[in-house]
Amino acid sequence: MNTENSLPEPASGRPHKRYNPLTGEWVLVSPHRTSRPWLGQTEAEATESIPPYDPECYLSPGNSRAGGKRNPDYQEILVFDNDFPALLPGVGGRENGAGALFRSREESGICRVMCFSPRHDLTLARMPAASITRVLKTWKAQAEELGSLEWINYIQIFENKGAMMGCSNPHPHCQIWASSSLPEEIRKEQHHQDRYLQEHGRCLLCDYLDGEREAGPVRIVVENEGFVALVPFWAVWPYETMIISRNHLRDISEFSGSDFLDLADVLKRLTVKYDNLFRTSFPYSMGIHQSPCDGPGHEEWHFHMHFYPPLLRSATVKKFMVGYELLGTPQRDITPEAAAGRLRMLPETHWDA
Repeated sequence: MNTENSLPEPASGRPHKRYNPLTGEWVLVSPHRTSRPWLGQTEAEATESIPPYDPECYLSPGNSRAGGKRNPDYQEILVFDNDFPALLPGVGGRENGAGALFRSREESGICRVMCFSPRHDLTLARMPAASITRVLKTWKAQAEELGSLEWINYIQIFENKGAMMGCSNPHPHCQIWASSSLPEEIRKEQHHQDRYLQEHGRCLLCDYLDGEREAGPVRIVVENEGFVALVPFWAVWPYETMIISRNHLRDISEFSGSDFLDLADVLKRLTVKYDNLFRTSFPYSMGIHQSPCDGPGHEEWHFHMHFYPPLLRSATVKKFMVGYELLGTPQRDITPEAAAGRLRMLPETHWDA
């Protein structure tokens, strides 16, 4: 490992800040606050059983959607243009405004919905690895199709899981937004990955992953030959994780057969651990970060996925970003090392199997 990138010793028990090299931002870590008496509660959520088929669900096979269209009787995966899209094609790209303070720019794009399965009750944690592999291959096909459009410059694939994350329908699905410009988080990550490459001649996430793996399972949760799931050194959310490809893959279009199988395996194991943490269907926002499709190159980019779950101490109490976290700097009490250790020790067989 390069000595310039050696891992620092965590400030044991003392408040300290950690730097996120992907975004250039800092997070405040306050491990001394974990002595508060509520830490460690594992209250289970009282939930109703979800049926395999719901005649009222607008994403299930054969049912009418909210916009009035009827779903086909699909047997595996369904992809359709969002009936209420946030972006529209053909909007243009004009910039409007008066001076430097009041600016706007038209944004065009395509928004799609993708149902993982005809089953209303199957989340990624409950799907077999073979079904998750089909999901990944469909992500690749959609990214390639939308990315081939000349006016599309980025493909954002993401899933909001659970009512706590604003998802109004439990049917397993994700969204695919193709936009004419780079989203802000992507723009920040591109800037810092490119700067690292220019300064060091190496990939930022390749070096970071090398450092994590040489340090041992300090923040690593699960891994296999192709991918590593870990709690990042700079994590903000209590049980935030990243999945990073061990090979230098820029985007999902570079996946081969083994990549699909390995990522499906890591996704399955990680999401089962999430469910087992509080014995609930764990809510999160998850998304792929990958190379833009605005032209060749982008050697600075390294494929990775972010999981942002809101739970800290139970299945029913959400961790809110408030006060100092909104007005000053994001802050966490439980350290990334402690969070990773807890996730790592959880079984990989679903608690409700």
